[in-house]
Amino acid sequence: MKNIDSLINQDVFHIQRSGIRKFFDKVAQVDGAVQLTLGQPDFRTPDHVKEAAKQAIDENHTTYTPNGGIPELQVAATNFMQEKYGLDYKAESEVIATIGASQALDITLRTLLSHGDEVLLPVPAYPAYEPLIRLNGAKPIYIDTSKTNFKLTKKAVKEAITPRTRALILPYPSNPTGVVLSKTELAEIASVVQGEDMFIVSDEIYSELVYDHKHQSIAMFPGMKERTVVINGLSKSHSMTGWRIGFTFAPAELVTHMLKVHSYNISCASSISQHAALSALTVGKDDAAAMRAEYENRRNYMLERLLEMELPVEKPEGAFYLFPSIAKTGLDSYSFAEKLLFEDKLAVVPGTAFSQYGEGYVRLSYAYSMDNLVEACNRLERFVTRHSV
Repeated sequence: MKNIDSLINQDVFHIQRSGIRKFFDKVAQVDGAVQLTLGQPDFRTPDHVKEAAKQAIDENHTTYTPNGGIPELQVAATNFMQEKYGLDYKAESEVIATIGASQALDITLRTLLSHGDEVLLPVPAYPAYEPLIRLNGAKPIYIDTSKTNFKLTKKAVKEAITPRTRALILPYPSNPTGVVLSKTELAEIASVVQGEDMFIVSDEIYSELVYDHKHQSIAMFPGMKERTVVINGLSKSHSMTGWRIGFTFAPAELVTHMLKVHSYNISCASSISQHAALSALTVGKDDAAAMRAEYENRRNYMLERLLEMELPVEKPEGAFYLFPSIAKTGLDSYSFAEKLLFEDKLAVVPGTAFSQYGEGYVRLSYAYSMDNLVEACNRLERFVTRHSV
């Protein structure tokens, strides 16, 4: 048999593991390391969610469900979107329950993209977008947002569109920067896209973790629901990362085709997790409020400490990340993160995990306890003081 590498799908062969996970694995080499790496809430899954899962098991809800999800969950999901964000979707035809937001992204892009298509991707960005685009034979077209406070602009979108453009990824609130687009900024982007034959893929997984105002979706603007797939889920809002429940919301004509991809991919999301999710979206529809308030306190503390260290950083308006510049140290992102880990036993994520446009930055997650954050900042301050140039 030939060398196995020559027999592997080359689109798979050339993609890399997530830089976040690769650096997380390195942390295992360091005893006593304090972590600011993972975007995983440190709160427990709400008790009522766990009880709903136990009840589902006891009542033998352990069989396949309809491909798109149990009808009660589809209704709850659309009601949630209406109440929280003013978005109207039909439960029976415009929502799919998925295995987390990751699978929601996967089936969306597999439905939309063909070989040779282009997808506009504002960067720095969550590492999964690029591989999912490339696995469909499409090409990511990077839009560097580092010079516009990490915000995608109307001008940048307009300049990037070509006849091959099939979609724009809209990842706000942002991982890794925590940046949020205002209603005005979203409206400007919508005005450009409305005249093009393209879709918006709006990743709104952090929609319940917006601090200073309510989350705004681009799907709310006239003419945009018809060309937008909204991705959401319960991992961040309800601290349910391991339950793996996400959602796609899209026009019925598109969902018809997305459901085909979904059904041949995984058949249906876990029946137990779906019943747990039903409780999250009904009994626990406001569960995120207490978590959001605590994250805001942590954000404020971290911001103050970073500014005292003279590490420039955009104030996050959502999610639970900070993306400070490390230019004052003269170190590249990976060297900074590696030295910090082995010298002061503090783990952060190099900015280059979020594309080459993250060079010169590191990502700090404040989805950790305040005690952890205090110790982390003390270690970071000692490191920065030693390495400032």
